Amino acid sequence: MTDMPNDTPVPVKEPSRLAVAWQSDFAWKFRRSPVALISFTLVVVLVLSAVFAPLIAPYDPFNPASLNLMNGFSQPMQPNAFTGDVFWLGTDDQGRDVFSTILYGMRISLFVGFAAVMFAMVLGVTLGLIAGYVGGWVETLIMRVADVQLTFPAILVAMLIFGIAKGITPVEYRDQMAIWVLILAIGLSDWVQFARVVRGATLVEKNKEYVQAARLIGRGSGAIMLRHILPNVLSPVLVIATISLALAIIAEATLSFLGVGAPPTQPSLGTLIRIGQGFLFSGEWWILFFPAITLLVLALSVNLLGDWLRDALNPRLR
Repeated sequence: MTDMPNDTPVPVKEPSRLAVAWQSDFAWKFRRSPVALISFTLVVVLVLSAVFAPLIAPYDPFNPASLNLMNGFSQPMQPNAFTGDVFWLGTDDQGRDVFSTILYGMRISLFVGFAAVMFAMVLGVTLGLIAGYVGGWVETLIMRVADVQLTFPAILVAMLIFGIAKGITPVEYRDQMAIWVLILAIGLSDWVQFARVVRGATLVEKNKEYVQAARLIGRGSGAIMLRHILPNVLSPVLVIATISLALAIIAEATLSFLGVGAPPTQPSLGTLIRIGQGFLFSGEWWILFFPAITLLVLALSVNLLGDWLRDALNPRLR
């Protein structure tokens, strides 16, 4: 008796989400872009170094019990004349290891940058959605405030907000609240570009068929903005947020360099640069050089990654 052929279809195994993401157009562009790969690697290394600073740093630069003034002004990779200790990047005037201070200072700079961008993004996206969807006098009011703020440099707006917020803060809480005041100042000076982009995208999206269909079935304005319009305007927002992160880190460093940013008890990269600038012409170049190079590499890597992300998400360049 001849066996009948088996016509049972063989189930085809669907690829995993990770495999689909790896084969996507976005991932293909990322793998083929040396600039994206290098900048992403540098950003990941610097961020992880800052996050795990207590495990990586050989010293705790903010613990007075671990400092030795005899180690002050030690040159990089050279034994100290008094103690014989060797430090990779040298020490500052207080005997603090420059490598350790950079890791801990980078934590402050990254925290302020991320928090300020998140605050600016939430505020700007919210106001942009309301302005674009509601329209009328609400849109006019929001966009006129944005236009007025754009006439002033962002760093001056941040300094003004920082000064006002610090002035109304009780003296005994100023050092504890300095970081949060700094985040508020940078965030309020950077919300405009988020609002303008989201408002323009909302004006386009609110006239499309899916929004009109949501209105017909009785969806409220808040639900339409959050569930329907917001997901379709997030692509440019993510690009702006990445680029704004580099600008926020530079703004924090600028404010701290001017002495109106992070307190001396919690020095950031800007504070370290300000301290090192005082010893530049006396021969202790490493106190300024290494924090400045770290800030340059961090800001440049984030900025290049944001530029690549903008091009990769641009449908006209696909």
